[in-house]
Amino acid sequence: MKTNKIIYWISTGLLSALLLMSAVMYVFNHSEITGMFTSFGYPTYIIYPLAVAKVSAVVVLLTQKQSKIKEWAYSALFFEFILAFFAHYMISDGDHMGAIIAITLLVISYIFGRKHFNFKTI
Repeated sequence: MKTNKIIYWISTGLLSALLLMSAVMYVFNHSEITGMFTSFGYPTYIIYPLAVAKVSAVVVLLTQKQSKIKEWAYSALFFEFILAFFAHYMISDGDHMGAIIAITLLVISYIFGRKHFNFKTI
């Protein structure tokens, strides 16, 4: 049981650090991020809301034990990372490995969080 807890907190901590670094980069390195979003074909007005969503996801992941909102955060992050992977892969910029690392950390955090909190589905 203690191993599940350790793996959960390490993966969740690394995932949270990754998300916070990304959000900080979105805010403080806005010109570079704008260029990336333009090359992806995404609108640049979603950069700041996406940064806020990432910070909000970190707050939810670190404060909620097991709730519906935490499930929503995991699913939203999963879709975000999948879209990020394909965006980077399609333009062949080589940055898709960050998304793969994020997906891996997310899945590990989710699986071991369910084991750690003994979450039972209905």
